Amino acid sequence: MKFMKLGSRPDTFYTAEAVRSVSSEVSSDLIVQVKGSRYLLHKFPLLSKCLRLQRLCAESPESSQHQIVQLPDFPGGVEAFELCAKFCYGITITLSAYNIVAVRCAAEYLQMTEDVEKGNLIYKLEVFLNSCILQGWKDAIVTLQSTKAFPLWSEDLGITGRCIEAIASKVLIHPSKVNLSRSYSRRGRDDVSCNGGDSQRHKLLNKGWWAEDMAELSIDLYWRTMIAVKSGGKIPSTLIGEALKIYAARWLPNISRAANGNKEEASGSDSDSTTEVATKHRLLLESIVSLLPAEKGAVSCSFLCKLLKAANILNASSSSKMELARRVAIQLDEATVNDLLIPSVSYSSGTLFDVDLVMTILEQFMMQGQSPPTSPPRSKLGFERRRSRSAENIDLEFQESRRSSSASHSSKLKVAKLVDGYLQEIARDLKLPLSKFISLAEAIPDFSRLDHDDLYRAIDIYLKAHPELNKSERKRLCRTLDCKKLSVEACMHAAQNELLPLRVVVQVLFFEQARAAMAGGKVTELPGNIKALLASHGIDPSKHTAALSTTTSIQADDQWSVSGLKSPRSKMSTLKMKLAEDDDLDDLQSDGLGRTSKLKSFCALPTRPKRMFSKLLSINRSSSEKH
Repeated sequence: MKFMKLGSRPDTFYTAEAVRSVSSEVSSDLIVQVKGSRYLLHKFPLLSKCLRLQRLCAESPESSQHQIVQLPDFPGGVEAFELCAKFCYGITITLSAYNIVAVRCAAEYLQMTEDVEKGNLIYKLEVFLNSCILQGWKDAIVTLQSTKAFPLWSEDLGITGRCIEAIASKVLIHPSKVNLSRSYSRRGRDDVSCNGGDSQRHKLLNKGWWAEDMAELSIDLYWRTMIAVKSGGKIPSTLIGEALKIYAARWLPNISRAANGNKEEASGSDSDSTTEVATKHRLLLESIVSLLPAEKGAVSCSFLCKLLKAANILNASSSSKMELARRVAIQLDEATVNDLLIPSVSYSSGTLFDVDLVMTILEQFMMQGQSPPTSPPRSKLGFERRRSRSAENIDLEFQESRRSSSASHSSKLKVAKLVDGYLQEIARDLKLPLSKFISLAEAIPDFSRLDHDDLYRAIDIYLKAHPELNKSERKRLCRTLDCKKLSVEACMHAAQNELLPLRVVVQVLFFEQARAAMAGGKVTELPGNIKALLASHGIDPSKHTAALSTTTSIQADDQWSVSGLKSPRSKMSTLKMKLAEDDDLDDLQSDGLGRTSKLKSFCALPTRPKRMFSKLLSINRSSSEKH
């Protein structure tokens, strides 16, 4: 740290009976009162350098022995006044980045200008501030932080603005050209000229060397400094984002735990302090949000989600939450399920997690750009050989658009898996309304789900957690489920799931048997009634049905066991039991197929494809012979 010494005389100030005095052969004739403290001093050295004291002594009446001057609103308190008084007496004082702001404000208050005496205190302080303090990195940081105690004075004197400008300029230039004075971060406290100077200097070349020291600033000063840094246009947005992450970690540690604990335990006087801290954190969070770079990927999606969780807990402004939700939506394909588990703070909903906020994020994600055409426009005959530069540029633009389209499709596939995993987590919430679960499940386009195993598991968890659902509600819940996209393990689990509606179980059994039959390769053509039934469910009988995934992410703890389903008797007994218990058998009739024949076909489905299709073919032959 840089420092400056003024004066050459030894310190002769002493305290006697709660009064500060100075040893001198001349009797004192001036009493100065500064915020409850009394100083017994002499007029000549003080009035010769302080214009304000001259005016106050001229205005106040003189007593027989001492003239009294009161300074109740003195900036910097007794410490700053005593340094100014010692300067007037020629006593040695030491100035540094820690006290220069207080002394500068005090000297301005006392009007210690060049008009009173040449080489006065204000002049010396300005020279030291501009030539030394603002030239060093750590000195400028400490000085800027000390202006917090004197905001109005520092603004009027231009100290705050000069410190911010100096810090921003040092961030924007090469670190090797910066006089760091002491250190640049906690990782290296040794001076670059000391042991291992070359290696230490190499460490200083780290582009983000300034972030940790700037994190010590209060939020209002930090915000202004970051605005100056960003306006320079030389710092990459990723470094700006990393600096904001460091600052948030410094001032918002474990915000979710603290807020939840305070919300439940705060009472009485503690409630006021809790509210004050929450307000401070809320303003800090909103300031960080306003500083986020506009570029995609400047900050991680995980960090954005943490800010969104904190914003929800601290009840930040709706504009801040919507801005965070929009930014999360842009990078939603990078998120994890834990990132989206945002605690709910609404007492009206009673749910554990804020599903509405996640729904807003998902809607923002789906609203992002439309996919471009999948094939380029055909060029006319005769123009293929002579291609202009503009045509080549169009082709390049088209290739770029196809890449973005592919990236967008890949993002939707990742988000679909993410949402299905999120549905599995929130499905355990006993107070989660069915409408919210369905809305979130239906928000994903059908093409984004390559398989429905994760969605089926989420539905199964919800059914187990909400046994009070009636038949119509269970049907609504299963409406988004596509049985053709279930794996073998999922189909076998669904076949014996007592919580599923009958129609879903029947569809699962049929598609599983149809897939097994076509995979056997021994049937050249399916019967007409099977073709019609496959067509009614959107399956092309002429193509191999390979839309079903053979992999599954279902865990073993959910009892996705296929034991008990290996024999056709158990499967048929499960189906018959469901047929007997279900009162809504009319759902089985569709697309002109008779209920009796269709039901017989379902109930007569054997395990082995060869036996099943031989029986179906015999039924077809007998019916054709009758006609």
